[in-house]
This record gives sequence, structure tokens and C-alpha cells, in this order.
Amino acid sequence: MAKYEQLASQIRHQIESGIWRAGEKMPSLRKQAEHAGMSLMTVMHAYQQLESQGWLVAHPRSGYTVAESIQMPSQPQNAAVETAEAVDINSFIFDVLQASRKPYMVNFAFAYPDPNLYPRHQVNKSLMHAARSMSVSNALDNLPPGNDTLRTMIAQRYAAKGISISPDEIVITAGALEALNLSLQAVTRPGDWVVVESPTFYGALQSLERLGLKALSVRTDARTGIDLDSLERAFQSHPVKACWLMTNHQNPLGFTLTEEKKRQLMILLNKYQVALIEDDVYSELYGGTEQPLPAKAFDVHGNVMLCSSFSKSLVAGFRIGWVAAGKRALDIQKLQLMSTLTTSVPIQLALVDYLSTRNYEHHLRQLRRTLDRRKKAMCKLLAQTLPTEVEIIAGDGSYFVWLRLPETSDTMAIYAQALAAQITLAPGKMFSPGTQFNHCLRLNTSFELDERHTQAILQLSRIIRLHCCRD
Repeated sequence: MAKYEQLASQIRHQIESGIWRAGEKMPSLRKQAEHAGMSLMTVMHAYQQLESQGWLVAHPRSGYTVAESIQMPSQPQNAAVETAEAVDINSFIFDVLQASRKPYMVNFAFAYPDPNLYPRHQVNKSLMHAARSMSVSNALDNLPPGNDTLRTMIAQRYAAKGISISPDEIVITAGALEALNLSLQAVTRPGDWVVVESPTFYGALQSLERLGLKALSVRTDARTGIDLDSLERAFQSHPVKACWLMTNHQNPLGFTLTEEKKRQLMILLNKYQVALIEDDVYSELYGGTEQPLPAKAFDVHGNVMLCSSFSKSLVAGFRIGWVAAGKRALDIQKLQLMSTLTTSVPIQLALVDYLSTRNYEHHLRQLRRTLDRRKKAMCKLLAQTLPTEVEIIAGDGSYFVWLRLPETSDTMAIYAQALAAQITLAPGKMFSPGTQFNHCLRLNTSFELDERHTQAILQLSRIIRLHCCRD
């Protein structure tokens, strides 16, 4: 098969998969040549072949569009790549999170671990010590990129895992979400395409909406993670500037990519010169005995911005995160100066004080054991009470389970009924710009199954059973 025929076959497959829709403008000959690594003549022959076969329509001086007569897939959830020109989900997420704040709710939508698992007394003691010892010059000393000692401690923790990250490339931020947002701003402009998983963490969708970016949701398996063939097709068909991915304990599915797949991912990103924004906030909450490495460990070009925080593993209220930004550390510092200016100085100093003891490692060991025990107990109860048609997906680590109901189910209706029973959950609509996960939901498993939480699960299972039987 000639090169132009290979390209034509590839584009035809993209149209069949829903990547290019009827009437949509195709990339120009020049852009397609750049993405495919082929000559302009090869691309022109491919487009002309597709035109002769009725797949494309040529417009004088305007390029090519997909033919209107092409029948696009009737079930977009089966497509490898879903496009969203504009993301509009923040208002809905705000409503769900606001409902979760009510104290009388049994909160399975909560994004953080059970607050009772945090070492509050020890952390507060460090905070008081930091406040007493803080000098006038500390405000200047802790401007971006942040406290020198804290950045060194973080770098040393990575070094202990075999990852060489200089303190100079670490920028301290107000939580991981600021780290992720600043990283996104460093490599994109409004209107750019960004790849996310499908489903993805709702914070990624909020960030894309706020920055005026366009989402490419790439097919993601609940156990093996993002489909790399689909990811490459996305790179070939769209001028992607960045990927926002979770390679360890992905939220909401819970998978962790194998080391081999992380290596393949980095090869693909380097081939197409796409930046990776790696959300690694759950890496300390691993199951088993070994902490998985981030994709950053396989980055040889400084093209990964590794973002994490202490919010999930130590205490949520401190809002201290960081980004190991590689070659973009200076860009991120400049962006931070224009937004939050600096991260809380007393909190940075308190963390330095706390991390200088051995308490953190002891706390992490206890936290991992507790989260693992509670997740297993929750999954056992769900398996006993849910209809057999409901698939329970629980990765090894973190504290979420993903429930996949029959496709005719509507978890928004389940959410509304659960809310009336004073139970909150995270419906699948939160995790995609489309509707393909409206039959799914996420539950937080970090709370002890006391009488109140057990009764709430039993009530939720009854609600789900009614909806499944109705379907």
C-alpha cells in the first residue's frame, strides 16, 4: 500500500470512529503533512482519493470538509476519541460539591480521605511552632519557587524512589490543582486542544473550561488505562498541545499504568512533542508493598510537569502542592507571581517542621493500611447488596470505587433520589464533557463502615436496584 493510501485509510478510520464529524473542516494540507510526517503531495493524493470515494468534499480556496452524507456512529461512547469544542461543566460540579458540604449528609462524594485519618495534633503542633519562629524575612524567602528546605525535602523523597529531580525545578503551589492549572497555562493558549482520559478527573474539565481550551477525551480502559493507539490517532488528527493524565491510581477508575506502558507513553509524547501534565496526587496511597513510579521517572527531555500535594496524604486544609516542572519551572514561577503571588508561608514552614521528624512515614503506613481495609469492606458490602448487573471497579490503592450500571441507567436520577435520602455520590456526568458515563458513579470508600455509613450503603443499593429493575 502506497503512503498516500495508508494515510487515506487512517483518515477514513478516524471519520468512522467519530474523530471527524460530518461537515467538519479537515486540517489543511500543510498541517496534515506536519502531523503525519509526509510530503504535501502525499497528503494531497490522500485527500483526493477520499474525495473520489465520497468521504471528503473539496472547497476551492477553503480546503476539505467531511462529507455531509457520511453516517457518523450512533453511539459516540464507542468512539476512541471524543471531542469537545467547549467544556461546560463547572456549574454542575459546583452544585454537587455544595450538596456535599451539608453536615447531615453521608458523604460518598467527598474528594478527600476521611478527615479523621489525618494526624491533626502533630500537624497543628508543627504549625504553632512555625508561627512562633517565623521571622520578618520569611515572606521574601518563601516567594516562588517556594521554601528552599521544603523543595529540597520533596526532591529527597523522589530521590529515595530513584527519581532524580532537582529542587530548582520544583515550584511550591497552593495545592495540586494550582500546580496543574499553572502547568496547563505554561503550555497552552485559549482554543488549544488538550487530551484527557475518558472518564477523567472533573478538576481537569473545570480547568479546561476556565482557560477556554478544547478537550479530546481518549478511550481509557478501567484496568489497563489510556489506549495508546487511540492517543496516537488523536495526536495525528489534532494539534494537541498537552495531555493531562493520571498514571497512578487514576480518579475515578483507579487503574495504574504498568512501567512498560509509561515508557511507551513517553516515547509517544516525545515523538509528537506533546507536553505531559501528570496528576500524581494519589501516589503515596498505593496498595501492596511498592509505590509505583510516575511517568516522570521515564522522562529524558524535561517535558513532564509532575504535580502532587500533601492534601490527600497528610491534611487537606493546608493546600500545599508542588510541580516538578522540568524545563518549564521558570515559566510557572512567573505565572504564579501573576496569580497567587506566593503559597502560605506559615504552612510551608509547618510542613518543613513536620517532615523533619519520622512521623510522616509512620502516618503513611497506617493510612495505607486503613484505606485498604476500608475499601475492601465497602466492596464486600456493595457486592452483597447491589444487583449482579452492576460492575464494581476498584483499583489497587487510593480510596474510590467506580460503579458501572447497565447502560440504560441514569445515575443523575439515582443521585437525586440519594440526595433526598441525605446521601451524596459523584455521578458519572462529573467525569466527562459528554454523556457516555451517565450510567456510572463514583463512591468514596475511606470512611469507616459504622452503623450510619452501612445503612447509607444499604439505602443506596436499594435505590440502584430499583433503577436497574425498572430498566
